[in-house]
Amino acid sequence: MIYDSYENLDFYKNLGIGGRYKKAVEFLQTTDLENLAPGKYEIDGKDVFANVVEYETIPWEDAKYEAHKNYTDIQYVITGEEIMSYAPVKVLTEKTEYDSVKDAVYFTNDVHGIDLLTKAGCYAIFNPWDGHKPKAMNGTPAPVKKVIVKINEK
Repeated sequence: MIYDSYENLDFYKNLGIGGRYKKAVEFLQTTDLENLAPGKYEIDGKDVFANVVEYETIPWEDAKYEAHKNYTDIQYVITGEEIMSYAPVKVLTEKTEYDSVKDAVYFTNDVHGIDLLTKAGCYAIFNPWDGHKPKAMNGTPAPVKKVIVKINEK
């Protein structure tokens, strides 16, 4: 798990395989994110793509820990703020079986983990071994616009 802010994106361009992080970072740096409509955006086929979402944050207890086997997430908050929690997959208890179509497995909330107050212009990078719980509110429910860039690790 990595937590950082916009001005340090260049540092992560050379991570991973096949220049995929570079494509993800360049998308974040060159796209007018605030005016991007919710939806899916292809960057490099199934190897790198982005999902733009808008929602209202929810109580921490109602948010769900998740992890992915094939993709790393760069979860970049465009507007608003939310609590994202992190815990290693190895300490979490599976709640659902892995769904290969969604590339997702969900976990119970019995481990609190580390909470990250993620404001506009900040992001967290969650690798396949990182359990993460987005969407939690910071005190009261609030609107969030976020882009989740998915990087294929296979």
